[in-house]
Amino acid sequence: MWGWILVPFAYALVSVSSAIIVCRILDLPDPRKEGSKNPGATNVLRFGGKKAAAVTLIGDVLKGLIPVVVGSILGLEPLLLAAVGLAAFLGHLYPLFFGFQGGKGVATAFGVLIGFSWPVGLALAVTWLVAAKIVRISSLSALIAAVLAPIYVWWFTQTPVLLTAACLISALLFWRHRSNIRRLLAGEESSIGR
Repeated sequence: MWGWILVPFAYALVSVSSAIIVCRILDLPDPRKEGSKNPGATNVLRFGGKKAAAVTLIGDVLKGLIPVVVGSILGLEPLLLAAVGLAAFLGHLYPLFFGFQGGKGVATAFGVLIGFSWPVGLALAVTWLVAAKIVRISSLSALIAAVLAPIYVWWFTQTPVLLTAACLISALLFWRHRSNIRRLLAGEESSIGR
């Protein structure tokens, strides 16, 4: 019973946009109307600075992590835990409270996957950092991590439903990054620090 209550709760909780709230509190422009118009940490960094971006990033990670951790504490079976994680992720991509216009989901996906298994989160963090050091492009680093996420989930959990959830999350990350992929193919994607 708790699991089925937690699924819509996770979606509603994560529908609260960290980027929009941080920008309102700090009297910054609405991230949906500035820069890339994406309500996420990378866009907030462009016009709001490192502190605002860091708070946004932490908020987005926690939004994915908290519902899954609560589900784990409640002892949800893997199917329900996967449903909670997907609901949280979808809440960030398509937030109920902000006209279903959300971020691209990298930080929230990271939070969900840490909730599934902390070694998965560690492996993803290392993957992103190494990729970012080599390619110097945040979106490409995120996409590399997204490709490897299902492999890490299977390696560390051996749980088919969590693997399925990770595959869906990775597919949605690619879908949400389709404009970045077009820019990458055209050689026009911004590098880190630019």
